[in-house]
Amino acid sequence: MLAATGYSTYQGRLPEPSQNETTTPRVLTIIASVMEKLVARNDRLADSLSRQLTKGNGGFSGSTPIGTSLNTFHGVRAPNISIAKYLERIYKYTNCSPSCFVVGYVYIDRLLHRHPDSLVVSLNVHRLLVTSVMVASKTMDDVHYNNAFYARVGGVSNAELNRLELELLFLLDFGVMVSSRVFESYCLHLQKEMLVNGTTQKIEKAFISNPVDDVTEISAENTASCSPLLSIGLS
Repeated sequence: MLAATGYSTYQGRLPEPSQNETTTPRVLTIIASVMEKLVARNDRLADSLSRQLTKGNGGFSGSTPIGTSLNTFHGVRAPNISIAKYLERIYKYTNCSPSCFVVGYVYIDRLLHRHPDSLVVSLNVHRLLVTSVMVASKTMDDVHYNNAFYARVGGVSNAELNRLELELLFLLDFGVMVSSRVFESYCLHLQKEMLVNGTTQKIEKAFISNPVDDVTEISAENTASCSPLLSIGLS
């Protein structure tokens, strides 16, 4: 399992979070911790491989010898928002269930098992997270926001998020269903990570499996009357 600068801003309108969404679920904190450790390790590895390649080319830089499967998710530079704050933002404004973050974590883990030569690094982790959580919300939650709204929350354009969703689905070979047994195993894995970090509380792991036909999609236009909030933009 899965064991910074450059934001522009643009004006958008997002709903005010309710009191329930202002408290960050523990599962988001531990997933953020695991992903931050993974990204830090992979950034060091990518940098080391790049230096080795440059040295081997007689001082001329070249492409880092790692997989290209995640290139679609790469940004120009690493965002200056932390993974923890980014996950909190997604949870706060999309109202998706905490289970969606566990399932999104499962998708990223599956992706890396299918493409082991690819690395989750600071240039791609934010786009991977918002895309995987959005796809998870479509399979997990009775009601969910559409791509346009997730794009505004995640700081990317609607067109880009549409492309990222398709890319993720194809990389996973459309394997987006997660059984209750697999879900439980990942929850236990995250629970162990919490113990390692000195936390004894249990994580939220309510699992609701909904058929696609029962899902209601909320469009971004339906939030037009909500109070304005300055949105972030991934570059």
